[in-house]
Amino acid sequence: MELDDMTLPFDDTVGAWVPHGHFSVGPTGSGPLDGLGFAAKDLYDVTGHRTGAGNPDWLRTHPPATQTSPLVAGLLDAGAALHGKVITDELAYSIQGENMHYGTPRNTRAPDRVCGGSSSGSAAAVAGGLVDFALGSDTGGSTRVPASYCGLWGLRTTHGLLSTQHVVPLSPLFDTLTWLAARDAVFTRVGDVLLGPPREVSWREAIVLTDACAQADPVFGPLVDAVAGALQSAGLPVARAPASCTDLETWRRAYVTVSAYDAWQTHRDWITREQPAFAPAIAGRWRAAAAIRAGEAAEAGAVQARLRAEVRELLGADRVAVLPSASSAAIARNADPAAVDAIRTQTFRITSIAGLAGLPQVNIPFIGGDGLPAGISLLGPAGSDAALIRLAVSVGRALSALGAHS
Repeated sequence: MELDDMTLPFDDTVGAWVPHGHFSVGPTGSGPLDGLGFAAKDLYDVTGHRTGAGNPDWLRTHPPATQTSPLVAGLLDAGAALHGKVITDELAYSIQGENMHYGTPRNTRAPDRVCGGSSSGSAAAVAGGLVDFALGSDTGGSTRVPASYCGLWGLRTTHGLLSTQHVVPLSPLFDTLTWLAARDAVFTRVGDVLLGPPREVSWREAIVLTDACAQADPVFGPLVDAVAGALQSAGLPVARAPASCTDLETWRRAYVTVSAYDAWQTHRDWITREQPAFAPAIAGRWRAAAAIRAGEAAEAGAVQARLRAEVRELLGADRVAVLPSASSAAIARNADPAAVDAIRTQTFRITSIAGLAGLPQVNIPFIGGDGLPAGISLLGPAGSDAALIRLAVSVGRALSALGAHS
């Protein structure tokens, strides 16, 4: 791949780019993404450039990449241009979207509120109109939450579907690679490139996940009902049921335990050796992760296996579930830390469903009754990603009067 020595062709008006990410790489081919520009979360390797993973100590201790992420390479080959690297929460270990080293990107859809994380720079760059789409990642909600907070299309892919080679991990047991877009047509085109031809799914039924809905603020209720109504109008019977007979706090605890243990096994040598400077909240998560014992992780893993089987059986091969993408609208930039933690807990009760089950989930962007972005998701069977995108786009277009971006 030949690198261009260009700086960004625009001003970073939203504070999304990392200092070492101010470069552009031209397309290496021509195809369905001709004329589109994208940014990559600063987890993705690009040959000749350093990957910072949101932390200057990681940047300092890792040489420039010698290979490029297959996703980045595939997008360049399809005609898109890469416009550098954007902020992530440190090692992607947050859904808040603040970075004490590089700043908090601006949410142009709600300027007094955060973008959400950890794909904060990706969401800010797209919502601000500086790029057509951006690559992110989603371990515990790192694409679904920013998509909801910023009014964007976003997909958590089926676990293991897209290559994570040459991308900094958080928890390999849960990491997925993702993208965000403001327009559904761009979102779909990127999906066609990264996912390939859609697997046909004859959707049989939609299920509103009542336990997930109960975790979200009231503003999400009318939007969930509208999405359910649109699916019903499209010919799908709609039922209402919980994700499982197990309360979602149990889901959240299982996710937190298994993912934190996995993350510590992944990064403990580097953290122990380098003693990197982390923001207080993220440092606290690493301390908690280091304290988890193998037996605790194994017990939580057994719970995960049971819950994964439950939700996969609920969806089968041809059911789609409806649920909020987050528990609240975007959080105020000056919110009290205790309030942030409470919202984070509720949101993880929602996002852990797809995380533990390894399933794809698409955020449909809406504007809630309070005037703020609020995302409603469709959750589908494993491998239904492309078909799920098309179903979500059809719903969004049917409900465009509610503020879904097309």
